[in-house]
Amino acid sequence: MSDIRDDVKADFSELYGYEAHGVWSAPGRVNLIGEHTDYNEGFVLPFAINKRTVLALGLREDGILRIASSFADEVAEIAISDLAPEELNGWSAYPFGVAWAIGQFGADLAGVPGVDVFIDSVVPVGAGLSSSAAIESAVALALNDVWQLGFDRPTLAKIGQLAENKAVGAPTGIMDQSASLLGKKDSAVFLDCRSLEAQVIDLGFAAAGLELLIIDTGVSHSHSTGGYASRRASCEEGARVMGVPALRDLTVDDLPRAQELLDDETFRRVRHVVTEDQRVLDTVRALREEGPAAIGELMDASHRSMRDDFEISVPELDLAVETALANGAIGARMTGGGFGGAAIALIASDAVSRLQVAIDGAFAEHGFGQPVTFTVSAADGAVRES
Repeated sequence: MSDIRDDVKADFSELYGYEAHGVWSAPGRVNLIGEHTDYNEGFVLPFAINKRTVLALGLREDGILRIASSFADEVAEIAISDLAPEELNGWSAYPFGVAWAIGQFGADLAGVPGVDVFIDSVVPVGAGLSSSAAIESAVALALNDVWQLGFDRPTLAKIGQLAENKAVGAPTGIMDQSASLLGKKDSAVFLDCRSLEAQVIDLGFAAAGLELLIIDTGVSHSHSTGGYASRRASCEEGARVMGVPALRDLTVDDLPRAQELLDDETFRRVRHVVTEDQRVLDTVRALREEGPAAIGELMDASHRSMRDDFEISVPELDLAVETALANGAIGARMTGGGFGGAAIALIASDAVSRLQVAIDGAFAEHGFGQPVTFTVSAADGAVRES
């Protein structure tokens, strides 16, 4: 972390010609289980990972926001008074959207100073590890600090979600920003997406001799395209027909009635969410009572549900999961919004390298692009670095 932090400060000074006021960072996240349950007001179990987005920020005497990054050539600029979702586009919609959303949550932006920002990141983009929420969370924490707004972290998570929903146009839930802001080392965040009550759950991977391997398929996805939005619309339709505020309010016992009332596709979408909510609760219980070695079948069932009922997997993700399970993984599943991205595999530490070789071989045999595999550990959430 010290290397990227120092690089960001140096890049900021080189670009803007003065020393940064401070440095902030926020992590990406892995969702251990609980996919597409967040916007259905259900349960999720993500954890912040040890790959972070870092930004350096300096204060200006005018009301201008300038944003630059290591992954884009241009310096984006907008007046605070001009912030509006329809004025934002490209990657800068993420940080500018946060500034706009802060105003929507009641902050008076008329008198705040402008800022210059430079962003760098080691969170893989398009892998389902929420590089976007890492940007949003780092920006939200930094602006909250320098503008002295006093928002708590659950509110900052809502601000990041609003930015992603309205400024970026991705109809995502609250999970990603919550994990990035509330994460704790060696722990997962058990989040009730209706009440936003969060509990820290000890993962115990290292003590059990386990590692979580990320298998980035290299198949890029985008939440602002149609697949994600259509799944959300199906869930909303299912809740409407079933007469409940959200699918969170249904249980497995309600599924026979749902099957009678809903068309086949909508029913399968609903069945995934309802059973996935239960799997999250079962995983939390297993971690508390039995330890991480007991959650494998729940991970496997989650993947099958996403593949068959929610239909958000792709052949590369299915191959990654099948290969992991055939090579000793306790459990494996795709993670993130789907249509690409990454799978995760929980496996004994001494079997990681063997699985990585097997994954490479399987992808080559099927004519798929070279995957990227790496282990992650649970890390602390967003923080001011200096």
